[in-house]
Amino acid sequence: MTIDFQAGLFCDVAIEVPPLAGRVNRITLSRGAWIDLVPDWIRGADEVFPRLVEGIPWKSERREMYERTVDVPRLLCMYGEGEALPDPVLTQARDELNRHYADELGEGFVTAGCCYYRDGRDSVAWHGDRIGRSRSEDTMVAIVSFGAPRHLSLRPVGGTLHGSYPLGHGDLIVMGGSCQRTWEHAILKTAKPVGPRVSVQFRPHNVF
Repeated sequence: MTIDFQAGLFCDVAIEVPPLAGRVNRITLSRGAWIDLVPDWIRGADEVFPRLVEGIPWKSERREMYERTVDVPRLLCMYGEGEALPDPVLTQARDELNRHYADELGEGFVTAGCCYYRDGRDSVAWHGDRIGRSRSEDTMVAIVSFGAPRHLSLRPVGGTLHGSYPLGHGDLIVMGGSCQRTWEHAILKTAKPVGPRVSVQFRPHNVF
């Protein structure tokens, strides 16, 4: 698979997953929702990016939408509970997320959904992860991004765009509290030239 990707300025640093303590910036939203942001959390993330692109068995999917079957505009791969992750850096990241959020979340992150956005035409529409317990319970979804930044947009359900956050090069965002029920997020299509990005979404049991 060809990778058209321009690495960041610090691509030659050693790969490391630092502790989250003291690094997290929490932003309170509304309706009981919040997000945590940690820019450049995974050090050497641009070295990991091609390993994920080449090592993950990406699949294209088709889904029913608006009474017709359409291609999902990104490539996907899901790692369920108990499945080995495709790179040791992802295992280290999940372990550190579990250490940092153990008391607040009350359980561990156990699944990893991977998305490969090849260019600006790949996207995910406005949604919340509301399948399973997240439909009625507060929870967390942690997203680590590798590759070129893409803007993750946020808005309250029924509201207008609140803001967007360029995520790539090892950045972390954690959406918590009521965020999946009362807010929506998206990676919107763009005509601007953008490089490829891989996002890895860590979720607790029965949250999709």
